[in-house]
Amino acid sequence: MRADATTTGTMAATGTAWGILTAISLCHTINDVMQSMLAAIYPLLRVEFDLTYAQIGVMTFAFQVTASLLQPLIGMATDRHPQPRSLPFGMASTFCGVLLLAFAHHYGMLLAGAMLIGVGSAVFHPESSRVARLASGGRFGTAQSLFQMGGNFGQSLGPLLAAFIVVPLGRPAVAWFAVAAALGGALLWHVGQWAEGRRRAATAKPDTALRLPRAVVIRAIAVLAILTFTKNIYTASMSSYFTFFTIEKFGLGPQGAQIMLFLFLGGMAAGVILGGIVGDRIGPLRVIWFSILGVLPFTLLLPHVGLAATGVLAIIIGLILASAFPAIVVFAQELVPGRTGTIAGLFFGFSFGMGGIAAAALGVLADAQGIERVFVLCSFLPILGLLTIFLPRPGRLIGG
Repeated sequence: MRADATTTGTMAATGTAWGILTAISLCHTINDVMQSMLAAIYPLLRVEFDLTYAQIGVMTFAFQVTASLLQPLIGMATDRHPQPRSLPFGMASTFCGVLLLAFAHHYGMLLAGAMLIGVGSAVFHPESSRVARLASGGRFGTAQSLFQMGGNFGQSLGPLLAAFIVVPLGRPAVAWFAVAAALGGALLWHVGQWAEGRRRAATAKPDTALRLPRAVVIRAIAVLAILTFTKNIYTASMSSYFTFFTIEKFGLGPQGAQIMLFLFLGGMAAGVILGGIVGDRIGPLRVIWFSILGVLPFTLLLPHVGLAATGVLAIIIGLILASAFPAIVVFAQELVPGRTGTIAGLFFGFSFGMGGIAAAALGVLADAQGIERVFVLCSFLPILGLLTIFLPRPGRLIGG
């Protein structure tokens, strides 16, 4: 019997392990600070290495697709043989990638550093998502949100750290963030020991989760994948090119542009925690409806307003859009009981992969038609949220 099926029945009885959830969220912050650092220093790298928008897109592609290809495979493997003690090795890969970014002498080294950070994400996300569920005490949405909030907070910190540390001190200052990766690796070692002990101590119980027909499950997973695709194309446009958009449209300097990106990423950090907490109360399906489709009016406005309104809309869009992802992951885990690692690897991996493909394609489009055209086209993507109508109704899912 798979590990998740044997432990789910004991979660509520053992209670929510808030200390472990806080630790894994903090490590997610560290992991994603390193990731967002890559996108945050794109303007600096573009000048130093004379990069085109397409080359910037390929860097994002190298990072995200590396993670995308490995995460589902790692998730499937750890569903059969959970390996919480593998968590610090993912952080070690991120550590090496950050050092490469700091001291690269040519574009190929930048790509290698981006790929090592991608490998670190591939190892970290599936197993740490399992640990978050194990520590949830049955509050799956809240636990998933707290875990993801750490990542979104880390992503929002990256631009600020780049603006006030890397830009003034130069690219080698990126190496200082490797210290945080080393500390995160040490913390993950202790988290892994706790998770292994909890997993071994859990009493095996029959898997009583509701099983839906295979065709219904496949259709629902496909719809959730498309919604994730929609969300992450838009997120990729913001995380990779919003700084350039504000520089070109409003004449901001590098620091001002990084602050604008921080507003969007800060909104995402708030949205991801709210999405899980609200989802535990009203069900993940309602949160998905509101998040994907409800953001449409604000995305349509963004390319056509002034600087102050752009900042406000960036916060609102980040908050609403990010609330979907915890709900999508929890909904998918309920569709396929006992496959926490596979689902986490698939959706985190799909998130990275689609973002990478989108970033590369949007970079080519930006070179050809201008950066403002990219944001006008992406503003219509949330219309695909109408596909939520094809998901199973709440009464057919546990916790729905």
